[in-house]
Amino acid sequence: MNAPLLLGAICLTLLGVGLLMLRKGRAKAASEQVMQRLLIDQPQPLQALSMGYVDKLFLRAGFSKPRQGLGLWLFTWLLGGLMGLILGHWLGLLIMLLLPLFLGRLFIALRYRRRVQRMIERLPIFLDHVIRSLKSGRALGDALMLAMETAPEPLRGAMARTRRNVQRGMGLGDALQDFADLYERDEFQVLALGVRVNQRYGGNSTELLNNLIRLIREREQSARKLRALTGETRISAYVMGGLPLGLACYIFVTNPQFMLGMWHESTGRMVLLLAFVLQALGSVSLWRMLRSL
Repeated sequence: MNAPLLLGAICLTLLGVGLLMLRKGRAKAASEQVMQRLLIDQPQPLQALSMGYVDKLFLRAGFSKPRQGLGLWLFTWLLGGLMGLILGHWLGLLIMLLLPLFLGRLFIALRYRRRVQRMIERLPIFLDHVIRSLKSGRALGDALMLAMETAPEPLRGAMARTRRNVQRGMGLGDALQDFADLYERDEFQVLALGVRVNQRYGGNSTELLNNLIRLIREREQSARKLRALTGETRISAYVMGGLPLGLACYIFVTNPQFMLGMWHESTGRMVLLLAFVLQALGSVSLWRMLRSL
């Protein structure tokens, strides 16, 4: 069998597998909708759902139903790997299989980080609304529920799950603890702990929320000051990480035979692969150091 027939057979096989997975995905989505209608009046704690790592990443990044269209995405991923194998042999296959996973994970992490940062920035507005409700005579639970309904985005969308759980019978402290465990931020942990302690032992809720607002604003001010003081260090790290890649791209554009000649030689190929590995390790090290600033 020649190469075109083999390629056609592989494409038809992948197409059949993709259509089969798409059909199974639709059937599974329909069954999940039935289960959701049956459990519509039940609270949904994070622990009870046994949420997987990928589902948790999608949920706190703001994506709903991450498994929809999974068959189509998997088929596209396999098709990309096949094209990489045809065009670039085993190296192309490896790049086309690993690069989408890396880019997807990076996109989810950046979206989660930006979303949580915006939630923290709007948390003082939310707490200030709760304080005004407490001063007008409402109980802490009623004040929090009212503030959740009128909170600015993305805080309102993130707390919609907490509001539904409270309306379905879960305790307010447990629902807020579930919210804090999902987004893994100290500010949410302090809020959940304060509400649970207040509900169990009592205390001045207004003073607690005022102290939390002051803490959030002081941390934000300190973070901005730190970014201003470490701006030169961060720019230096960006230059050090991007300069080798920029230089390699410049050499490839101006003198492509130099890079291609190295690639066709066994020793040159080993040098290029070693340079790629060292560049990746260096970029990861610089990124981890920047995160610690």
